[in-house]
Amino acid sequence: MNAAPEVVVVGGGIGGLANAYALASAGRSVRVLERAAEFTEVGAGLQMAPNATRVLAEWGLLDEVLAAGVLPRRLVFKDMLDGSELIHLDFDDFTRRYGGPYVVIHRSDLLGILFGACVRAGVELVPSCAVTGVSASSESVVVHAAGDEHRAALAIAADGLRSKLRGKFSADEPVCSGYVAYRGTVPVSELGQDVDSDARTDVVIYIGPGCHLVHYPLRQGEIFNTVAVFSSPAYRGGADEWGGPEELDRAFSDACPTAKAGLRMLWRDRRWPMYDRLPIPQWTRDRLVLSGDAAHPMLQYLAQGACQAIEDAHCLAGEAGKSPDWDVAIRRYEAERTARTAQVQANARIWGDIWHVDGVGRLIRNELFRTLGDRKYTYVDWLYGR
Repeated sequence: MNAAPEVVVVGGGIGGLANAYALASAGRSVRVLERAAEFTEVGAGLQMAPNATRVLAEWGLLDEVLAAGVLPRRLVFKDMLDGSELIHLDFDDFTRRYGGPYVVIHRSDLLGILFGACVRAGVELVPSCAVTGVSASSESVVVHAAGDEHRAALAIAADGLRSKLRGKFSADEPVCSGYVAYRGTVPVSELGQDVDSDARTDVVIYIGPGCHLVHYPLRQGEIFNTVAVFSSPAYRGGADEWGGPEELDRAFSDACPTAKAGLRMLWRDRRWPMYDRLPIPQWTRDRLVLSGDAAHPMLQYLAQGACQAIEDAHCLAGEAGKSPDWDVAIRRYEAERTARTAQVQANARIWGDIWHVDGVGRLIRNELFRTLGDRKYTYVDWLYGR
């Protein structure tokens, strides 16, 4: 190990590396502790909205993200049952309207870009280092990991949905939504003619009773990303095992042909149950702070998990730049971020309910979406424009 750093970050995912890079770029010495043997991410695509791409541009990383990702033309919502278009947002005007583009990128590519940026910024990156606890005081902190003690002025808990360090702030547990996600990527060259042609250039979301499906291209249009999400009857019935491939097929049995064609592209040997947590008002205790999913895990309907983690990192580094006193900086960070992320968490749940209505609710939703016109931007201005 090098000399004791000023900041220790627990967790080497997107949120952890974003914090490390932002603080290192501001002149702080940073060490990242990651329990896995490598700094890698599991999953497929990420949607990076303007509230995050503005930060990436400020950090000097947006060009790399654009080179690795795709600039889709539109965000399109379609009805799951009949395949009709309900509403779309044009992305061409997003940079003018919100100060940044809308980009889709493979999760591992974004992590690789942040990892390279951290290396260039002099961040000390420590893999295979499982954290067992933290001892924090009003002036310093000790992170206990792999038989070592890592002393610093500040520790950032960026250890995800099931954060062990969140227990310092709350006794809450992750909340299961009863929904499960399947993901998959295939080369674009392998797509059949029955797959939605709009999804080769757009982010397309089919919304339907108790389920939805998302398509978009990745890696400069070379691969095709699909996510299918559905509510599990087995979970609602109290079963220990739920969300299997048989339930997946039943959930989409009434889907229109183009949506149903997307199921062929999913990995069926793995699935991701969907969890979040309720917002908590306190993210700081002595010299320990929460960030990313450790602070505000959210459901995926607004595609804001990684975006909000990047906002966290930008805010904390900004407050640290304004004040040399860590106590002042982290109090301001907490005050700024807790209200913002609680709003995103709550709205993500609401959007999930809206997407998945059936019967008369579906008819009312579809008519509302079709008649919004330019008013549709008022529903995202609060999120993308800040």
